[in-house]
Amino acid sequence: MATKTNPFTFLQQVRSEVGKVSWPTRRETMISTIMVFVMVAFAAAFFFVADQLLGFLVGYVMSAGR
Repeated sequence: MATKTNPFTFLQQVRSEVGKVSWPTRRETMISTIMVFVMVAFAAAFFFVADQLLGFLVGYVMSAGR
């Protein structure tokens, strides 16, 4: 079982660990954000086209039985 740490010691440890984090620069954050938006746009376009194609194919198959 883990030992309990008092809140003051815990906050000191948290501050020490946060100091070790390598934070991204503003430029890196902007590039990553733009890349996320680009990939979301590509995924949305892909799924839109796939949905339209599958809808057309299902409609074609369903109408062929008439």
